[in-house]
Amino acid sequence: MAKQKYYVVWVGSQPGVYTNWIECQQQVNGFEGAKYKSFESLAAAEQAYAQGWQAHWGKSGNSKTAAVKAKTAPNSAGKAVQNSGTGSNEQDEIDYYTISVDVGTAGNPGPIEYKGVDTATGEVLFSVGPIPNGTNNIGEYLAIVHALAYIAKTGDSRNIYSDSQTAMKWVKQKAPNTNLPRNESTREIWRLVDHATQWLNTNTYATKIMKWQTDLWGEIKADYGRK
Repeated sequence: MAKQKYYVVWVGSQPGVYTNWIECQQQVNGFEGAKYKSFESLAAAEQAYAQGWQAHWGKSGNSKTAAVKAKTAPNSAGKAVQNSGTGSNEQDEIDYYTISVDVGTAGNPGPIEYKGVDTATGEVLFSVGPIPNGTNNIGEYLAIVHALAYIAKTGDSRNIYSDSQTAMKWVKQKAPNTNLPRNESTREIWRLVDHATQWLNTNTYATKIMKWQTDLWGEIKADYGRK
């Protein structure tokens, strides 16, 4: 479990010291020139706030503090130039203003289902399945593309978390690399895969697809709890 951290907002909607990331994020999301950072103790955070951003912001310092990476301002249409990366494995804070996706399986291959949820609240934003015959990675691939299409359609500005590095790679490649055969039992899953792949190849997006750090944060918020 991640350690308790404290967040200093020097420049944002309401500067101050915050005890959780969600409240900090509310002050800095979309705020041009926001300056904020996390600290491992309340005393250190309060001292840094009093000293001002010039002494701390953008500096690693000698203590074990970690700068919270700035979030890009929301895009207005939900679609823009495609993001060239698939997320960073160096992120040490959960971005709660995101959509988390995951797949539930009963055998691999076997019946699968997937969903996307609001990372902060757990609210289910979309859910598909069960689909008769598929694989875990294919389900993860479909979930990510479904989230991308959902964001584009609704004009949402959130980024996406997935715990599947393989699926993230497939999305970047705009096609899955799977040995799942095409036959009567896989007809439905392949229909969905072909549709998702077509979407990737005919749309652009600015949404970031980020790796959920299971070792640090526990199971992704969309997890089906079947392990």
